[in-house]
This record gives sequence, C-alpha cells and structure tokens, in this order.
Amino acid sequence: MKSKHLIGILAAVAVIMLAAGCGSRRSEAYYDYKSKIIAAEMDGAYTIRAFGRARNGVDAYTKAQKQAVRDVILVGVESSDATVKPLKPLLLEVNAEQKYEDYLNAFFSEEGPWEQYCSLRQRRILSSNFARTDAQVLAQVSVTVFRSELKARLIADGVLKQ
Repeated sequence: MKSKHLIGILAAVAVIMLAAGCGSRRSEAYYDYKSKIIAAEMDGAYTIRAFGRARNGVDAYTKAQKQAVRDVILVGVESSDATVKPLKPLLLEVNAEQKYEDYLNAFFSEEGPWEQYCSLRQRRILSSNFARTDAQVLAQVSVTVFRSELKARLIADGVLKQ
C-alpha cells in the first residue's frame, strides 16, 4: 500500500517538474539582450546577432534589423568571438541620439533608408529563433550590416565628420 502512495507521489512530482520545465522558454521573451558580432567580412560588412521584440514575427524581424543598424551607429557592438574586434559606435558624440533625433527619426522611419544598410543574406536554416508569449514575440536574427556604406552615408548627410 505504501509503495502505491510513493509511486503516486513520485509521478505527481515528475509531472510538476515536467510542466515547470516547459514554460522556461516563455520567460525568454521578457529579457533584454545585447547585439553581438558573429563575423566580419573584408568589405566592411559585419554579421550581427540582433534581437527584436514586437507583437508578431514580421515586426520582430524588422525591429531586430533596425536594432542592429542603430547599435552600429549609436551604441557599438560587442564581439562574441575573440578573432573579431568589437565595434565602436559611428557617432561618438555625447548625447548623439538627442542631438540628431530628427535625422534618426527620419532615417529609421517606415520608408526610411535604413534598409539599404542591412541584409538577411547570412540567414541560414535555424539561424533565427523565436520566443513567444501571449503579448509579444522575441526574434533572434543574424543581420548583415554594411558599416562602411553606412559611415559614408552619415558623412554625406553631414551627421558624421570625416
């Protein structure tokens, strides 16, 4: 009789532990992640692992691409590999985001030119991950950012001094 109760208790504990483990990926969508460089190309392009958070997968992909370009311009990007140097931001000025707010708002608008400076060309099968909750999707995407072309654009627009 005692062995039946013990087996029942162990089965209940196993079910609870299994159910608790299933929800662990869902909490992933609430954390903030930083972009990291995966690879550097010889033409001035960098493959960056970026994260985007939105209500659906398409918007999350778009936000991840925008985040990668924004990090190259304003924040800088850490390297995930010792063979690739971390990137300093293109705009090193203090409060550059506030100073160039109008320019950046136009640059990152829906029809803005930011899309010309990034690509999903390094995307491979299973290179993108999603974490879903009831309210949002977190997309983890490999984005190629053309840093040299982006730098030339900022110089041409008068935002970055040569």
